[in-house]
Amino acid sequence: MSHSLTDPDLLALLSDTLNGAAAPAGAAGAVICLCAQWCGTCREFATGFQQAAQAHPGLVFRWVDVEDEAAAVGDLDVETFPTLVIGAADGGVRFAGPVLPQAAQIPRLLKSLGL
Repeated sequence: MSHSLTDPDLLALLSDTLNGAAAPAGAAGAVICLCAQWCGTCREFATGFQQAAQAHPGLVFRWVDVEDEAAAVGDLDVETFPTLVIGAADGGVRFAGPVLPQAAQIPRLLKSLGL
């Protein structure tokens, strides 16, 4: 992913997630995983992503299949799976990039970002 944290497509994806029906009132931010159903690594990462969502109820977690939800992804070029987009409630993107497909990466990243 070679986009800046101010990329309009990233900001739109984050805004849609924070303002979507699944977002709890007063959510502190959002964690979006960009993956693909055909990707075995993504399927394995999904369980850890769901566990992180349960451990962080103040954040909105969204799994986005880049093929099934192409309109939501816009022109973002996802080169490596899994790719996370993490943003704060103010709508600012704090992190956007590929991560190791290990569930422990999510809480570590959230802590480093103050979320």
